[in-house]
Amino acid sequence: MLGLPGQVKVCLFDLDGVLTDTAAVHAAAWKEMFDEFLRAHAAATGTVFVPFDRHAEYDAHVDGKPRPDGVRDFLLSRGITLPEGHPDDPPGLQTVNGLGNQKNVAVLRRIRDDGVRVFEGSRRYLQAAKAAGLRRVVVSSSANTGEVLEVTGLAALVEHRIDGVTIRATGLRGKPAPDTFLAGAKWCGVEPSEAVVFEDALAGVQAGRAGAFGYVVGVDRVGQAEQLKLQGADIVVTDLADLIDQEGPRG
Repeated sequence: MLGLPGQVKVCLFDLDGVLTDTAAVHAAAWKEMFDEFLRAHAAATGTVFVPFDRHAEYDAHVDGKPRPDGVRDFLLSRGITLPEGHPDDPPGLQTVNGLGNQKNVAVLRRIRDDGVRVFEGSRRYLQAAKAAGLRRVVVSSSANTGEVLEVTGLAALVEHRIDGVTIRATGLRGKPAPDTFLAGAKWCGVEPSEAVVFEDALAGVQAGRAGAFGYVVGVDRVGQAEQLKLQGADIVVTDLADLIDQEGPRG
């Protein structure tokens, strides 16, 4: 059961938006950082300040990507370029990495102050997948994945993680490239065709499709079911619990 094809042996779960409600926390932190930067940039260049759209621009340019990629892609959409800088640039320095580190400070503060909510349907699905003998790996662009898994108690339900720390240490390309999901499948010793990707971000679904995985489950938390299907999701659900008693596709 569990709504998966029979050949699937490994479940590759995105974290933010699939297992936890941290996507909303990340979107708010991105907006806080970008609005501060854009306001200062407008004042310095004599242009009109247009705030960051935490829905449309977050989904299009930032969601699911490593921090530097999100910073760079959003700024380019506004016609702004900054030096790359260094991964250890101080938060707020006018570089791609400096702005990304400023966003990370904001998200850590919000996690510390407000906590992290787990989608209970996802916790139930993880428990069911473990009971069924499926391998379980979290694949996230967030460098805070380990902390979130520990804080929420989900660490006991997953075997491994490929995250922002892994990306930085190994040079893997972030989503929408399939590299991180492929690394998760490789760690479990299976072919991509034997793994399922669970993603709420458009970039993540693109990565699942690009990696030729056996099944891609889109998780619609914000009303973008059609977009998830267009990017390659085999099925779209609003809650992973919807799959628990569902027979998988045949073929």
